[in-house]
Amino acid sequence: MGRETFADRFMGVYIAASTLFLVGWGGMIALILYSVPAVLERLGFFVLGLAGLTGTAVPFVVFLSQRFGRRPVSARVLMRRAIWVGAFGVTLAWLQLGRTLTWSIALLLAAVFVAIEWFVELRARSLWDPDASHGK
Repeated sequence: MGRETFADRFMGVYIAASTLFLVGWGGMIALILYSVPAVLERLGFFVLGLAGLTGTAVPFVVFLSQRFGRRPVSARVLMRRAIWVGAFGVTLAWLQLGRTLTWSIALLLAAVFVAIEWFVELRARSLWDPDASHGK
């Protein structure tokens, strides 16, 4: 079998990222230009913002994982980390909408999201079974 490159392994991640990017930011532009702010439009703003920010964050998450990661990560982990970035951005936008966003709240929220991801990684490491990964 041929050697599989990093780009070949994560082609699905790049396709998902470009789809999220185009749908999210394209929908956001259409929403801003062609609608008035009502309840459903605000919900659409947050959903499209999550999609757009997630699609934008995927290449950066892939680069950071490739550059600073100790071991290779799966596509599922890369997408989860990008979704955390999108959720952080949307949460900041929601807090700013209510005029409650401050630097301390933003830093606390970032620390909470990093801690949640760390706990998820810790749990995934504790469930790893070496016999199952080698096909025994």
